[in-house]
Amino acid sequence: MKIEHVAMYVNDLEGAKAFFTKYFGAKANDGYHNPKKQFRSYFLTFDDGARLEIMNKEVGMEDPEKTMTRTGFIHLSFSVGDKEAVDRLTETLKDDGYEVASGPRTTGDGYYESCVIGFEGNQIEITV
Repeated sequence: MKIEHVAMYVNDLEGAKAFFTKYFGAKANDGYHNPKKQFRSYFLTFDDGARLEIMNKEVGMEDPEKTMTRTGFIHLSFSVGDKEAVDRLTETLKDDGYEVASGPRTTGDGYYESCVIGFEGNQIEITV
């Protein structure tokens, strides 16, 4: 069994698509639009076949504060291959104005990672 995909609602659908394609090499499909439900989405596919669905509704979405220790899904983690790639991507995101919440560092359980507050306040973990 495997997770087929993970989905998340976003306020800025095109901005989220640009974020994941620019920094994480995602490939987007042509998108989906259901005018009756005022719903739009993209499936983003990453090199290893993992998929992320980003979605937006024109009305009725909620956007509560995204605290670092809330319950539920808390971050997306991307493996970029090695420590140098973690360092480079973290620096690129920082240079582009994203907040680095931690790292790059080796954690107590042995992961080399950084955590960046990405688009719309969502936490993105970058690891080997």
